[in-house]
This record gives sequence, structure tokens and C-alpha cells, in this order.
Amino acid sequence: MANVMLFLHVVGAVGMGVYAILPFVAGKFKQLSGTAQEGLARGLISGGRIGQYALVLQLITGGYLLTGLNVSYAVSWIVTVGILFLAIGALSGIVQGPLKRIAEASVKGESASASISKVQTLSTIIFVLFLVIIWFMQVPWYKA
Repeated sequence: MANVMLFLHVVGAVGMGVYAILPFVAGKFKQLSGTAQEGLARGLISGGRIGQYALVLQLITGGYLLTGLNVSYAVSWIVTVGILFLAIGALSGIVQGPLKRIAEASVKGESASASISKVQTLSTIIFVLFLVIIWFMQVPWYKA
């Protein structure tokens, strides 16, 4: 069972990889026309949902790996990782709003500059948190 959960945990990590490309793709918004902005926004909304589902998979499988194996992680590490996951989940949900506003503005032919700036900022923060959580997964703290 542990091997299955570890496999699913790795699959979830790959699914969360959308957060690694999000800031780079979001950086292209200002170079695109209105119709292309709408398509990119809709694609990023779908990608964000995939990332959120992967995040839930990570939480479920990670919880099993924390409790189902005979490894004693430090409580401080568990709390830190939990806070990082909550932050990524919250910000990835928050970024969906500006993405939807970009798509709507593109359809109406309006400017979406403010929403584009929000998406770029939030996606960069999510990317940094994603890198931090990868580091924490590679260097866990164990009970002394």
C-alpha cells in the first residue's frame, strides 16, 4: 500500500507542476490580442484546476505517508508543510478570479491590465511557494 501511495504522491507532484509554468505563461498575456488572451486565460483556469486536484491528492497521500510509515517527522516540519500547502491552495484559488476577469474582459473588448498584473504577481508567489515546498520534501526534519 505504501508503494501505491508513494506513486500517487509522485503523480500529484507532477500535477502540481502547473504551478512551475504558470508565471512564465502568465507573463505572455500582455503580448497577446484579446481573443488570444481569452484562450490563454481559459487554459490557465483549467490548468489551475488540475493543480488544485493534484494538491488535494498530495494532501491525502502525504497524510497517509506521514502516518502509515514508521518515520517520525518533527511536528514543526509537519506544521510548516501544512501551512505551505494551505498557502498554495488559497493563492491558486484566488488567482482564478482575475483569470476569469481577463477572459470576460477579452470577450467584451475591455482592458484587463489590472487583472493581468494580479495574475502575474500571484502566480510568481505560488511558484516560489512551490519551490519551497519541493525543498521541504527533499529535506524533511525528523524527531531528534
